[in-house]
Amino acid sequence: MVARPPVRVRVDRMTVGDIPAVHAIESRSFSTPWPSYAFRQEIETNRLARYIVARDEERIVGYAGIWLMVDEAHITTFAVAPDRRRRGIGEALLIALLRMSGQVGASVATLEVRVSNMPARKLYEKYGFRPAGIRPRYYTDNNEDALIMTTGELSSREMRMRLDHLESALEARLSAPEDEPDDDDEGDGESGGRPRRARWRDA
Repeated sequence: MVARPPVRVRVDRMTVGDIPAVHAIESRSFSTPWPSYAFRQEIETNRLARYIVARDEERIVGYAGIWLMVDEAHITTFAVAPDRRRRGIGEALLIALLRMSGQVGASVATLEVRVSNMPARKLYEKYGFRPAGIRPRYYTDNNEDALIMTTGELSSREMRMRLDHLESALEARLSAPEDEPDDDDEGDGESGGRPRRARWRDA
């Protein structure tokens, strides 16, 4: 095993100035990446959208977003830079999304994930998501079904305690050097989803 320095992650709201770095990660993460202008439109004109970035020191190493649809926060997209994956950055973004969802008035959070993507499904289950249905042939690249996953009430004592516990554990993990991950570490995935574009990349 090779020890690595601790990851110093800071999560901020995404700005227009962040888009070039975000799009660079997007292009390396998805076979059909969103164009840069799509992120600009989301930030500047979509009142339902909230997007965040993760920084390691000053470098943007990940991003994620939600749409607030009535009282439901729908995770739209999620990716981590290829050379920073499986180091807890995806979990830091997920925690931030769930916290933000509650702050903007969502009662639950929901997403889609490929039915075959067991690592991502395990991660979501860890954070309180549970299967809620299937969207047949949701993914346009191979017509794979999507599993809809939804949390319980974000304001519930159970959910708040789960997030507090997982956040404390993640902070401890990120603050200390750690060994290189094994090949079967949790954290892979693809999920989230602007309609018809459910994505997650932290593998």
